[in-house]
Amino acid sequence: MNLTYFLFFSCIIVCTLIITYWAAKQSKTTNQFYIAAGSLTGVQNGMAIAGDYISAASFLGIVGTIAINGFDGFLYAIGFLVSYLIVLFFIAEPVHHLGTYSLGDVVCSRFPSYKMRWMMAIGAFIISILYMIPQLVAAGLLIRLLLDIDYSTSVLIIGSLMTVYVVFGGMFATSWVQIVKTVVLLSGTFLLSLIVFSRFDWSIAELLTQVKLGTPLGDQFFMPGNLFGNPLETLSLHLALVLGTAGLPHILIRFFTVRNTLEVRRSLLTASWIIGIFYIITLVLGLGTVALIGYEELIAHDTTGNLAAPLLAGELGGDFLMAFIAAISFTTIVAVVAGLVISATTAFSHDIYYHIIKKGQTTEHKQIRAARWTAFVVGLISTLFALGLRNINVTFLVSLTFIVAASSNLPILLFTIYWKRFTQSGAITGMVCGLTASLILLIFGPHIMNPDGGWIPSEPLFPLHNPGIIAIPIGFLGAYLGSIFTREPQHSSREFRRFHVKAQTGIDTKEDNQ
Repeated sequence: MNLTYFLFFSCIIVCTLIITYWAAKQSKTTNQFYIAAGSLTGVQNGMAIAGDYISAASFLGIVGTIAINGFDGFLYAIGFLVSYLIVLFFIAEPVHHLGTYSLGDVVCSRFPSYKMRWMMAIGAFIISILYMIPQLVAAGLLIRLLLDIDYSTSVLIIGSLMTVYVVFGGMFATSWVQIVKTVVLLSGTFLLSLIVFSRFDWSIAELLTQVKLGTPLGDQFFMPGNLFGNPLETLSLHLALVLGTAGLPHILIRFFTVRNTLEVRRSLLTASWIIGIFYIITLVLGLGTVALIGYEELIAHDTTGNLAAPLLAGELGGDFLMAFIAAISFTTIVAVVAGLVISATTAFSHDIYYHIIKKGQTTEHKQIRAARWTAFVVGLISTLFALGLRNINVTFLVSLTFIVAASSNLPILLFTIYWKRFTQSGAITGMVCGLTASLILLIFGPHIMNPDGGWIPSEPLFPLHNPGIIAIPIGFLGAYLGSIFTREPQHSSREFRRFHVKAQTGIDTKEDNQ
């Protein structure tokens, strides 16, 4: 075991546990546990959103994808960034005005029923688990590589840590772990990018020249078509990335942690700037990896390219810098997984335990206890999945998460907020259609059905690796047809206008009239 790596990892763990100990003293009520009592400022929440959003796939994956595939790799970053425009213009403020703790609150503000609570809670749980598994697998592989610890032990360590953060600290601990992660991530990657430029005498032209020499693609490195030969694949992928963020529960519940819509806007603007700067840095790191390490050596270490950033750090600064970047990667995974656990916990303990099982009749103490037990169970389930998938390529789960969110949660949120004729049956139909279509298209697609080492060794029935271009319209169409062909009583123009005013301004005109 490398002592430098061990000291960096130990430092990260100790610091985050100190934050959790402090946060545990603040989390005495459900309001504090679920949404940090709405006490975060817009800037703090924006940093936490960025920390929640920039996952291991974003940091490790995009640097490696750029290094291997060039131009197409950076398109991932563009898709992730542009997605926040959809959230800013259409989703963020209505979610803040209509919800209290979960997305179930938002939809049930228009369609109050146990069915809707169940559907939204199940959707949030599935999305969170799907997103959590690849993060835990990445954490296990990273710790195994750097500390020479068995994979199972590595996953158990990270699974235990994330459960401790949420069980004891709730949203307070989760938020501050994410804020610290954002500061460390930006400062570390920015430092690394400066060192890259210094190796080429601060000349971008020289860097690009060396990139051409380090990749077998040559000039084609800077052209599209290296990752996906079919333009439909690229379109489908970016449709899922751009629309998926607006349906991710662990991102949307962060709009409950600030007091007003001004802070909501500040949150998104702060997060967008941080994420935009970060992805520009990943571009520099991807180019630096090709120029300084070279394609052949990178592939020799890891065919997926996920170790590009740590390898680049080792090349530039030896064990010390590599340990620092690896620790940053570890912090990235911890922060994202904690956010996913709090999302799944809120959906079950608030929507199902409080509203459905207890019908709103229980004490604060029992709610907190139920939330903590839920966090423990969610952490256990995701850890067991990660242990079982150690030798499976789970990259597709990340894209699946965005596809599921865009085809199930997003249609329901948009139609609930903006469409007068939308019904509860339409919401349930849209959720079921979007979720089912996503799973079926991926099960019968190249990720799973593949004669060259797939889970099912046969030719895929559906050719696209990224079926978002089919699944997302199915989710919207299911929600639309489910509303058109049901005979549920429609909201009157006056009722919908009152709901719409509340969604956009937070003012309940019914209460004012009374």
